[in-house]
Amino acid sequence: MWSFKAWRRRRTLENNPVDPAHWAEVRRRLPILDGFTEREEQQLRERAVLFLHDKHLTALPGLELGPIERLLLAAQAQLPLLHLGDLDWYQGFHEIVLYPDDFLSPQRHRDASGIEHEWDDARSGEAWQQGPVILAWPGVEASGGWEGYNLVIHELAHKLDMLEGGANGLPPLHRDMRVQDWANAMQSAYDALNAELDANPEAETAIDPYAAEDPAEFFAVTSEYFFSAPDLLAEAFPEVYRQLAQFYRQDSLARLQRLQAEHPDYRTVENATNG
Repeated sequence: MWSFKAWRRRRTLENNPVDPAHWAEVRRRLPILDGFTEREEQQLRERAVLFLHDKHLTALPGLELGPIERLLLAAQAQLPLLHLGDLDWYQGFHEIVLYPDDFLSPQRHRDASGIEHEWDDARSGEAWQQGPVILAWPGVEASGGWEGYNLVIHELAHKLDMLEGGANGLPPLHRDMRVQDWANAMQSAYDALNAELDANPEAETAIDPYAAEDPAEFFAVTSEYFFSAPDLLAEAFPEVYRQLAQFYRQDSLARLQRLQAEHPDYRTVENATNG
C-alpha cells in the first residue's frame, strides 16, 4: 500500500546523501556507536539525515557547523530512538540552539519564607517545555565516548520525559511496561542516591550526583549512563538498567561486553574519548 510518509522519507534520504568520509569521521568520534550491526548503523545514519531535515539547528555567533558536526549531533540524538519505531518521539520542538560555549540561564526560586531569589546559572544544556533544546557545543563535542557523559542524550531525554506534560522522570511507557515497576525501580534508586549524599555530600557516587536533583534529572542522567556507561549503571542500579533497556528497546551493556570480549583492551582512556 502506498504511503505518503514513506514516500517523503525515501525522497528526503535520496536528496540528502551522506558523504561516506563524513560518516566515517562521525563514527571515529563516537565510540558509543561501536558494535552495531551493519543494518543498525544504516538505520541510524538514515535517522540522522531525517532528524536534520526535520529539526532546525541554529548556531549562534562564534560557532560554525559543517556537515560532520551536524551529523555528529544528529547521530547521538537518534541513538536512543534506534529501536523505537517511527513514532514522533521528538515532537513538541523544532529547533536546537547551539552556543559556542556554556551560557547563562536566568533562574528564579521562591524559598520557604516566600522570598524570591533570581540569579544567572552557567549551563551547558537546557530543554524547554514546548520550546527548543539548547546545547553548548563543547558539551556536544565531549559526548560520544563510554565515560558516562552525553549532553545530547541528557537533554533529549528531558524531551521524552515531557511528552505527557512536565518533566517528572516518567516518559510514556510502552504497553508491555508497568508504571509501578518503573516507579519502584526509579524511586528506590533515587532514594538510595540521595541517602548516600545526605550522609556524605562529598561521596564519590556510582553515577553523577546531579541525578539526585529531582526525578527528571535522575531519568536524564541514567539515560546518559545507559548509553555511555551501561556497566556502571547496571552494577549500581540493576533494576533501573532493566527498565531503561525495556524503554529504549536496547541492551547497551551486552553490546559493550561483546566489544570487550572481542578486544580485551577496549574502552581504554584513548577509546573512551572522542579522538
